[in-house]
Amino acid sequence: MSRIKASFFKKYLPISILLMGLLSFFALGGEEYLSLSALQAHRAFLVQWTEVHYFLAVLVFMLTYILAVSFSLPGASILTITGGFLFGVYWGTFYVVLSATAGAIVLFLAARSAFGDILKRKAGGLIKNMERGFQKNAWSYLMTVRLIPIFPFWVVNIAAAMLNIRFSIYVVATFLGIIPGTAVYALVGDGIGGALEMEPSSTVQILYEPKVLFALGGLALLSLLPIAYNYLKGRRG
Repeated sequence: MSRIKASFFKKYLPISILLMGLLSFFALGGEEYLSLSALQAHRAFLVQWTEVHYFLAVLVFMLTYILAVSFSLPGASILTITGGFLFGVYWGTFYVVLSATAGAIVLFLAARSAFGDILKRKAGGLIKNMERGFQKNAWSYLMTVRLIPIFPFWVVNIAAAMLNIRFSIYVVATFLGIIPGTAVYALVGDGIGGALEMEPSSTVQILYEPKVLFALGGLALLSLLPIAYNYLKGRRG
């Protein structure tokens, strides 16, 4: 009987923890804090607190990001922008890439537990769309879907687990593949720091700063990449 109980808890503990975390997030109104308006409202406090408690701020930020990715919460892009705003482009990118990879690992492992059946139903047809690519060349395909946001981040995590992609390939391709996109969003966060400090009537001026123009250009490129990918894929098909 004790073995059965141990097996039961081992099998269903991941889903219990993730579901409780997800419910707590929405019950406490967590989604209200994952917005640019919330960042602007709490800008002064966040900047001051980060300056005084830098390492604690990094720890809190990374844990928050890991939880957001693990629970597939909305607002990861806002968190990435916040990372760039608080820590700058380079360190912000580094902290986000580490956190996003760690969160992706948690979801990957959860998808291989009893939680997998629920996640598989949730992702459904999208996994089927990726199956051929993963079977053909797992490393190349995973790098492609990480570099180019063709599918939602959480769907790729689940698909890789469901399709039995090697753990080492999954981790390395995730870490390397998300660096360019993360850097662009971190650059946006670093660039809007000045805009958040200005009066609403003056914020247009910040758009002409080279750093902000480069960040906006990067976002435009990221949004066009899936279209270009599907176009080229259609021509080859």
